[in-house]
Amino acid sequence: MWQARTKNELIIEVWEKLDCENVGAAEIEAIETAVAAEYGQAAVDSPMIIARLLADEGAELRHPEIMRLFVERASDRPYDAAFRNLIDLDSLRGALRSIRELNNLRLKYAAESDREGIRHARQAALDAKQKLKAAIDDPRTEGLRRRMCVEISEWLSVWLQTPDLFSDWVELRQRSADFRETFGHIQRSEDE
Repeated sequence: MWQARTKNELIIEVWEKLDCENVGAAEIEAIETAVAAEYGQAAVDSPMIIARLLADEGAELRHPEIMRLFVERASDRPYDAAFRNLIDLDSLRGALRSIRELNNLRLKYAAESDREGIRHARQAALDAKQKLKAAIDDPRTEGLRRRMCVEISEWLSVWLQTPDLFSDWVELRQRSADFRETFGHIQRSEDE
């Protein structure tokens, strides 16, 4: 049905098909529907990103409508605050603290029978593993940093597979000769 080869081209094509000079909430929602149908719901950008693209193409924006739509959508994401800046992959200590916090969220959501919250916790770990994989595969990542990324990735794998055993497992892992030879000892901070 659509001629566009990219998502941005599709956004512009739908706008042109709507044959409107100014864009508000209804037009943004029509574009979101087309993008979701073509590329899946995960590919749908925020209303502000779509509006910016259309403004660059010459569309006049009905700013209050678009802002209202953006705010409504932002309030529909109750998990964002809990997971924002949660994962620290810059050090072993930070990663360990992050995984423990992630597990605390998982336990909280499990106690509340909140399947969506549990899914977000797992997704945060999977996203972190992807970042680590990119660093591991990057030829510019130096030796000790690469080994640290591999280690943290392994921690996340264990947590994803057996979150209830992770704490005991990571304590044993840190006591292993291999770990101590490579990384030394991770001292726990007072807030842990």
